[in-house]
Amino acid sequence: MNQKLEKIEEAVSKSNFLEKIKHFLNLHIDFTNKISISLLDLIVIATVIFVTTIVLRLILRIITRNLPIDDKNKFNVVYGYFRWLIYLIILLITLHSVGVNVTAVFAASAALLIGIGLALQTLFQDIFSGVFILIDQSVHVGDIIEIDGKVGRVEEIKLRTTRAVTIDNKVLVIPNHLYLENSLYNWTQNGTTTRESVEVGVAYGSDVQLVKKLLLQAASSHPDVFSEPEPSVIFTEFGDSSLNFKLVFTIDDSFKAQFPKSDIRFEIDKLFRENNVTIPFPQRDIHIIQK
Repeated sequence: MNQKLEKIEEAVSKSNFLEKIKHFLNLHIDFTNKISISLLDLIVIATVIFVTTIVLRLILRIITRNLPIDDKNKFNVVYGYFRWLIYLIILLITLHSVGVNVTAVFAASAALLIGIGLALQTLFQDIFSGVFILIDQSVHVGDIIEIDGKVGRVEEIKLRTTRAVTIDNKVLVIPNHLYLENSLYNWTQNGTTTRESVEVGVAYGSDVQLVKKLLLQAASSHPDVFSEPEPSVIFTEFGDSSLNFKLVFTIDDSFKAQFPKSDIRFEIDKLFRENNVTIPFPQRDIHIIQK
């Protein structure tokens, strides 16, 4: 008889303990009159987020398993951004499932969300532009780009900014949204070789065939100028004070094009002096009419 009483008391004790736990878990935290979350809801939300994290990591490993290292790093950057979007969607679905009024949550935070959205508008533009750059492969590390009148060699592409180094070894930090607002010139997307040019004018009456020969000689003598395709000379126009020519040639490193172009200008000046070809000053004829 005593054993039965003890078992009954033990069962009642366990039942009371479970009731206390259930009561504790059902305690609600009221954020507003319409938004209330229990401790059990918080545990469910934490469990769902934890499971979502594990699933996302497994998916990431499966997708990037056979990717090259460069593509894997780019995918990780994109994944790092969209992961938070997935967390937000899962969180809203879970809140709705446990009985939380999601509409009330949005209503309570509407003003805050609008303020944050306006403040972070440019940041979001940079992030979305960074995603587009990584996906469409319009810019790669090592490319020489020109944007908004600035030229640099790309050193690093991040989700918000692109870091490039100018010819003066200055770091150029480009917000990615500028790619959407400005024309981007990629000097090396079709290869590292580029066509460069040097322009010069000679005096009227000069032997233009001699000028052409000397210009080609100046270009061909430089070690950085390719023999194929051959340098060429274009007679561009009859200027106000000079006959104008353009010397066109191909080099391998357009990022440092100013140095071979400078050397060629030195050589042109030397050859012109040796062959009595004159580079004229601007000239104007003034007629004085006396009345």
